[in-house]
Amino acid sequence: MYFCVVNLTANDIFSVEDKDRFNALALSIFKLQAQNCNVYREYIFHLGVDADAVTEIAQIPFLPISFFKGHSILSNSDPVEISFSSSGTTGMVQSSHHVTDVKLYEQSYLQAFTEFYGDVTEYCFLALLPSYQQRSGSSLIYMVNDLIEKSRHPQSGYFLYNHDELLKTLVDLKSKKQKTVLIGVTYALLDFIEQFDIDFPELIVMETGGMKGKRKEMVREELHEQLTKGFGVKAIHSEYGMTELLSQAYSLGEGIFNCPSWMQVLIRDTNDPLSLIANGRTGGINVIDLANLNSCSFIATQDLGRINPDQSFEVLGRFDNADIRGCNLLVQ
Repeated sequence: MYFCVVNLTANDIFSVEDKDRFNALALSIFKLQAQNCNVYREYIFHLGVDADAVTEIAQIPFLPISFFKGHSILSNSDPVEISFSSSGTTGMVQSSHHVTDVKLYEQSYLQAFTEFYGDVTEYCFLALLPSYQQRSGSSLIYMVNDLIEKSRHPQSGYFLYNHDELLKTLVDLKSKKQKTVLIGVTYALLDFIEQFDIDFPELIVMETGGMKGKRKEMVREELHEQLTKGFGVKAIHSEYGMTELLSQAYSLGEGIFNCPSWMQVLIRDTNDPLSLIANGRTGGINVIDLANLNSCSFIATQDLGRINPDQSFEVLGRFDNADIRGCNLLVQ
C-alpha cells in the first residue's frame, strides 16, 4: 500500500534497504516533483495523467531525457550550486543538469563506490579521461576529482596523454600491491594498450564512455577482450551514469550492471513508451534515481537494454538517431 513520506532527507534516500521502502520513497518523490517541477508537471498534464491517482511505480510517467536540453529541470527554488553538462559533438545541443544540493551527488557516488568496492581511502585512483578533462561541466570529472582527493594517495591523479608516466605508475603500484582503480574513456584505454601492455591482475580497469568520435565503435565483447589482454586483468569494469542523473550503476565484468539501493532500472516497450515490459525482453531503459530529489527522479533514457532475473541489467545499444555521447554506451 502506498504511503507518503514527508520532509525527505538524504538519509531517507541513502538508507533504502528493501523494495517496499524504495517504492514508498519513489511515489512520495513523484508526488513532490509532479507538483513542484514545472517542466515535469506540464509533461504529465499533456499526457493526461492524474498525479494524485498514481499509486504504484508502473503508473509513473518517465520524463524523456531530451527535456534536459533547453529546459531547467528543477523541483525547488533553492539556488543552483553547480550545473553539469553533457558531452557532444560540435553544434550539438548539450543537456544541462542544474543541481541545487551537490552534497546529494557526493553522497551518492561515495556510498555507491563503498558498496561495490569498499573504502575509498584504500585505493589509488588513476584517471585517463582526456575528452572529459578538456571541457567544463563534466559530472564524471567532479566525481573523479573528489575520489582522488579523498583517497589521499600521493600517486592518485590524471594522466591525460602521458602514457609513459601512467605505465611507470602502474608498475610501481603493482610492486607495492596497492589497490588501484584506473578509470578511463574507452578510446584512451585502447590507445594506452596499443603502446604498452602490463600484467596487473589486481588492477580495476573501469571504462566509461565510448569512442567520442576518435575510433570506430566496437562490440563490448571485442573491446573487453582487448582490454583484459592489454592490462592483464580477468574482467573490465564499467560505470553506467549520465549527466542527467546523480547516481551510477556499476558492472564488475561482462557488461552486467547492478544499481545501488536508491536507483532502479525499468524497461519500457519501444512501441508504447508509457508501458513497461517484463524482465528478459529488450526495450528502452527507464531510470529511477532517488538522489535526483531536486530535479526529476524518473528519466526515460535513449538507451536500449534488458533486465535479468536477478534484477541486474545490460545495456544493448541506443535508439536510432539518438545523440552519441557518454554513459558507457557500446554498440552490441
